[in-house]
Order: sequence, then C-alpha cells, then structure tokens
Amino acid sequence: MSHNVDTISVRADEKFDELKLSDFLKGKLEGSENPLHVRQFPGGKANLTYHLDYGSHEYVLRRPPLGPVAPTAHDMAREYSVLSVLHNTFPLAPKAYLFSDEESIVGAPFFIMNRHSGIVVRTNMPSEFADEPHAGRQMSIALADALAEFHKVDYESLGLQSLGKPDGFIDRQIEGWSKRWEAAKHKDIREMDEIYNWLNDHKPLSRESALVHNDYKLDNIMLAANNPGKIEAIFDWDMCTLGDPLADLGSLLCYWIDPDDPDFFKQSAMMPMDNSFLTRRELVARYTQASGRDVSNIRFYHALGLYRLVGIAAQIYIRYLKGQTKDKRFAMFGDMIPAIAQFALKIIQER
Repeated sequence: MSHNVDTISVRADEKFDELKLSDFLKGKLEGSENPLHVRQFPGGKANLTYHLDYGSHEYVLRRPPLGPVAPTAHDMAREYSVLSVLHNTFPLAPKAYLFSDEESIVGAPFFIMNRHSGIVVRTNMPSEFADEPHAGRQMSIALADALAEFHKVDYESLGLQSLGKPDGFIDRQIEGWSKRWEAAKHKDIREMDEIYNWLNDHKPLSRESALVHNDYKLDNIMLAANNPGKIEAIFDWDMCTLGDPLADLGSLLCYWIDPDDPDFFKQSAMMPMDNSFLTRRELVARYTQASGRDVSNIRFYHALGLYRLVGIAAQIYIRYLKGQTKDKRFAMFGDMIPAIAQFALKIIQER
C-alpha cells in the first residue's frame, strides 16, 4: 500500500464505514476483490474526495460536503452523468465508473472515477516547477487552450443535450445567485444590490450555447509532474451544464490575480503570486485566439463571476457561523465577502 504524498488519513469527522463500502464495491470495479485502503485528499473547500487503494487498482470517491447543502450544488448524479461520457471526446475529463445514491454507504450519494497523478497548483508554486522561469505562463496558456477546446465539444453527440437549458442561462445565473445571496448573507451589503442592477441592465445578447464547466480554475486542474504546460486532468464537474461558454472565462478571471490587484485579493489568492503568469487581459486574449470567440463583453462575465463568488462565499461562511463546518479557513470569509463585492463594482466602473 502506497501512502501518497497528496493524501492524508481520513479526517475524524469525515470518516465512513470502509468495510461497508468495500462490500458494496466488490465485483463492481476492477481489483475490488482485494482489500481496500482509504485515504483522503485534503485540498478543496467543498466536495470530499477519497483515495481508494486496492493495491492493483486505484480510484477516487467523491461525495458532497458534510452538513446541509444547497439542492443544486454538489450534484453527484450530474457529475457522474457528465464524466461517464465526456472523456470519450475530451480526454482531460476523468472517466467515471459508478454512481450510487444509496446514502447508507458513505452518508451521501457518491461516485467513483479513475485516479490521475500529477500536481495540483494551489497558493504556492510547486517545488517541481521552481527551476522553470516560465511555469506560470505555461500553465496560463494550457488553461486558456483547454477551456477553448472544452467549449468546442459537441454535447449532443454525447447525449448531454438534456444537461441544462441554454436559453435563459444568464438570467437564471443572475436570479439564482441573487436568491442564494439573500438566503445566505450574514449582513446587508449595498454593493450587491448595485451589481445585481448593473448585471440586469447589461445582459449580453449572446445566443451561443456550449458545455459550461461552471467552476473552471487553476486548482481544479492537475498538471503533469514534469511539465507545467501539460494538463493531466480537469476536476470538479458537479455544476457542469449547458449555457454561455463565456461564463466559464468570467469565473476563471475571478480566481486570477493581477500584480496591481488590491492586497486582500492577493491575501486570499487561490494561485501563486508569481509574475510569470499571464495577466487577466492576456489570458482573455489567449482564449480568444484559441476559441475564435468574440469576447468584447468580457467585463459583464467577470462581474457576474464575482457576484457569484460572493454568493458561494456567503453559503460557506453562514455554515461556518452556524457551526455546521468547523474549518478555520472559512473565518476570513466575513471580511472577504464585502471586499469582493467592492472589487466587482470597480470592474464594472472601469472603462
């Protein structure tokens, strides 16, 4: 049994009956007749992921976070339906093998997918890429190109046309995040009303529809250990839907840091503070080149992404305030929420 450097022992409050899982999976996966060893992937702030090691075969189990979750978020059945077919035309999507909504096994619906090995870049540049002066640039280009490639996938040929309703996608995004914000906010923030009104007044006329990942960012990508410009896999497909592809680019920009961003943004950055990364403007230019799309309206999508980011942060923070999650990382969200809203207004007002 290999204790991988990227896994930890299962956290006490996130354990489940491993024997029950092992019995359930016997005969359903290759290698599942062997003894099962379970460890946990520590990264990520939402869904829980576990490493299933049968010795001869390795898999990953994904389930929603503990505590009450929003009904449309963390949808394992949706993620499974996408990953069971998407890998056929878009190899960067992991292959999913099995889904179960039998909650008595691990305490929630879950699915099993194949295990990829490589490097997930979070807040620090990994030591493997320390001697590579253009590592950030290579990652940036790979991210933009892979997103453009993903948006070209013919979803009808995969039978995914029922995954979402592309018509009215932007309206539903604005209204949906407005409702979630109202339900989860710990206090009123005037800027959120201003952003909401601006978004409604500046909706793009785009009628284009494509598969939308809906959470596309650097730490949902796994890179090859020896090449920062090569993506091994893209993760976190539980919100994948059909809609306006530029929403993905807008949300990627929300997690991207420019050298002249406000300090709070840099402190809460979800990527390394490294000047070798493309700027947001350069990232957009690279995507435009790779996709051939008109992105002249990108400010709208960036603002929408930030509006949504506040909603996501509010949902997590309210669970923290209520003691439904004990993760100390979430304490800072109280200051972050108004700061992101102010930043979104700044994006809106830029000419």
